[in-house]
Amino acid sequence: MTSVFRFAPSPTGLLHLGHAASAAAVWRGAEAAGGRVLLRIEDIDPVRSKPEFAAAIEEDLAWLGFRWDGPVVRQSERLDLYAAAIAKLDAQGLLYPCRLSRTDIAAAAAPDAARDPDGAVRLPLAGARPSDPDGPPARRLRMAKALATLGGDPLTWREEGVGAIEARPELWGDVVLARKETPTSYHLAVVVDDAAQGVTHVVRGRDLYDATAVHRLLQRLLDLPEPAYRHHPLLLAPDGEKLAKRRGSPSLRSLRAEGWSREDVLRAVGAA
Repeated sequence: MTSVFRFAPSPTGLLHLGHAASAAAVWRGAEAAGGRVLLRIEDIDPVRSKPEFAAAIEEDLAWLGFRWDGPVVRQSERLDLYAAAIAKLDAQGLLYPCRLSRTDIAAAAAPDAARDPDGAVRLPLAGARPSDPDGPPARRLRMAKALATLGGDPLTWREEGVGAIEARPELWGDVVLARKETPTSYHLAVVVDDAAQGVTHVVRGRDLYDATAVHRLLQRLLDLPEPAYRHHPLLLAPDGEKLAKRRGSPSLRSLRAEGWSREDVLRAVGAA
């Protein structure tokens, strides 16, 4: 069977060196496996996603010499697939509507409230009240009930070069699977798309390591295949923080304007 990898950036800004490092890891992994690479644009955020950023992603990858197989897939064109997955989970009684904002949750949380791996206060949380009780609800997973459906079977994922890793989705609490403004979330969309596209290998940054536990749970609940995972180290800024669009990390385009070549970029990310 041909190995299938994917590179799946969000068009919420221009690509930076961290993206180049991740792309290089994906394409080098596919090359070593004799596999294919798919390009997926994860544009489910209707506010921050911009078509000009999506176009820039394709241009920057082509400039770096990375080629992909088949047409580019855009998540904004696949909302029906996510809605079907939500309906399947809802039919199992695994979802509930929630109108709590992050501010509502933070206001009701004690200083020692349990937090998820991203640092957000976990739900369920006693005493939290929505500031907009009539607003559109998000859909959250009933984590305890979801875990009970596994019947005690161990939940793991296969980390390449390491082996089986124990998945602990309970650390995330009742995660959002459909947001107020769109019928999906990152967690749901990626597992649905990976399965639909036949992805066999997920290569991504270490910052998504803990989220793999949620993804493995959703794969079990939705009867989806399990890919192999590899989480590569992040490229860090001089201050030790990860490169990020929101922190104003230099874009590949700005570096190119300064005279950087393709080889300079690949050398900077350790892929030359």
